[in-house]
Amino acid sequence: MTDQPRPAPAQAVLTVEDVEQVSPELIRITAGGDGYDDFRDNVFTDKYVKILFADPEHGLTPPFDLARLREESPEKLPTRRTYTIRSSDAARRRLVIDFVVHGDEGVAGPWARRAQPGDVLVLSGAGGGYAPDPAAPWHLLVGDHTAVPAISSAIEAMPPDAVGHVLVTVADPADRILPDLPDGVRLRWTDTDEELLSVLAGLHWADGHPAVFAHGERGTIKEVRALLKQREVPRESLSISAYWARGRAEDQFQAEKREPIGQIE
Repeated sequence: MTDQPRPAPAQAVLTVEDVEQVSPELIRITAGGDGYDDFRDNVFTDKYVKILFADPEHGLTPPFDLARLREESPEKLPTRRTYTIRSSDAARRRLVIDFVVHGDEGVAGPWARRAQPGDVLVLSGAGGGYAPDPAAPWHLLVGDHTAVPAISSAIEAMPPDAVGHVLVTVADPADRILPDLPDGVRLRWTDTDEELLSVLAGLHWADGHPAVFAHGERGTIKEVRALLKQREVPRESLSISAYWARGRAEDQFQAEKREPIGQIE
């Protein structure tokens, strides 16, 4: 039996409808239109998409024939970046993505800073695999600025009687934005990942194993995993992975996920 190549994921070609500067380093893009039908939604609070950014000088028209470009003009391949969906609305055929921007660094951030209604946004997905377990004894959400959209969606999906802790590193207080938490969930903002790890190490541990969502910078998340192992939290109670790695562009970071340096056991 001959192995058949996997079909390329469908590309949703959306139109930017609104651009909002939510905080100094957070830009919210709302996009939708007929192309929404090609967006593969799911029930997870960490659902993510791959956004394709094509160089305007190459004159490419979406959806992009990536296989042909890879074979004939690899220099024209769009740059791929991974972003969490903040919210989606099938009835209104629109979705919202929050972009963390740091000046003119990177590809996606500068695009979001320049975005205007009418611009095109091309993406595929969504993936994902986590949503708060209502049967969990308690919840532990850990992350940095890149995890705030997924953590926000998780908070909104928690039952009112949920208990637990949310620990998030965001340096600028103006960027510290989350939805209202259930009364039993405690929030701690930290200035640095080192402070976050210290808070986690000293956290009062309630009875039972928490349902954990921990995502952020790779080195920090590896240390989070080590602390959770000390607490004997079973792997099946974890949603844990790196969203980025310090000193790595996304292409290199994604490639390293298949190597020992990129794995979080």
